[in-house]
Amino acid sequence: MRKMLAAVSRVLLGVAQKPATRVLVASRNFANDATFEIKKCDLHRLDEGPPVTTVLTREDGLKYYRMMQTVRRMELKADQLYKQKIIRGFCHLCDGQEACCVGLEAGINPTDHLITAYRAHGFTFTRGLSVREILAELTGRRGGCAKGKGGSMHMYAKNFYGGNGIVGAQVPLGAGIALACKYNGKDEVCLTLYGDGAANQGQIFEAYNMAALWKLPCIFICENNRYGMGTSVERAAASTDYYKRGDFIPGLRVDGMDILCVREATKFAAAYCRSGKGPILMELQTYRYHGHSMSDPGVSYRTREEIQEVRSKSDPIMLLKDRMVNSNLASVEELKEIDVEVRKEIEDAAQFATADPEPPLEELGYHIYSSDPPFEVRGANQWIKFKSVS
Repeated sequence: MRKMLAAVSRVLLGVAQKPATRVLVASRNFANDATFEIKKCDLHRLDEGPPVTTVLTREDGLKYYRMMQTVRRMELKADQLYKQKIIRGFCHLCDGQEACCVGLEAGINPTDHLITAYRAHGFTFTRGLSVREILAELTGRRGGCAKGKGGSMHMYAKNFYGGNGIVGAQVPLGAGIALACKYNGKDEVCLTLYGDGAANQGQIFEAYNMAALWKLPCIFICENNRYGMGTSVERAAASTDYYKRGDFIPGLRVDGMDILCVREATKFAAAYCRSGKGPILMELQTYRYHGHSMSDPGVSYRTREEIQEVRSKSDPIMLLKDRMVNSNLASVEELKEIDVEVRKEIEDAAQFATADPEPPLEELGYHIYSSDPPFEVRGANQWIKFKSVS
């Protein structure tokens, strides 16, 4: 009897030591999945498009929520570090556009490929790199994903090709990656992203033409966040129907603030490309909360009221949270726990990114070439030599 009382006492003590919210979450019966209606996509040269209903499992919902919240918090921390002058140079933040990077990744395979412009932090994370590696790259430290040499615009991961600084230049490269997929006979696709500001570049239309001629498995994706730097799309483009810009290439316009809409459209587009029909074009209608870059306050060409309206009505994290809570896929308390865990992860990563050493000058010539024996390369001064090590 005494042993039984001792055992019961230990159990009760263990429960008492657990946070109340964790006990509440553990004892609650959540739904395993739920079906949601999503916005119908506008179509170009397509008889049918993605479905207008989709199923979200509790597991996927929690995963998407954590990923989007991580990207949001990471970008806000980058903003803080930049204002403290710990991050220098170019820095373009994607807070507000989290449904794009997380939704696109949810619709493809890890073996598929992705290339984007310079607003790349979110994609770097969703492609598999840690917050620690991303923030350390932003601060120019050895622990960064490009060894501290790439900075904000030049981050790379497995099957992720950057981060490209020249406006629109990544689009022909994406077509080239898709050509490699087809040439090697792999059932893979390449997601090639650019913004509405780059959409008027001539090289993009050249890439469209070649991709259509050779039926390349390339998904051209225009992230339309309404402003190219400080110029609204209406002032920059005679036609703002970016999903129709491929002319002879089929296209679809997607609600880029709804992660489920982005996911289903991406699955549809990837299946289209894998079937051998050639390229397809997607326009993601999204919005950035920050300015174009850190030198842009973002309120000289749009009002604070406009930004606040998007935040209050269309925020991608808020939309997913409301769906999950209202459908009994998660509780407010559980999502708050995730928020706390994410903030701690970001703080730990920021501490690493400020304490990790910078790469020494003698490593300037490292990693220029792949799989070559070490050799000397000249610097800006012909008498200064650096060793190139793969």
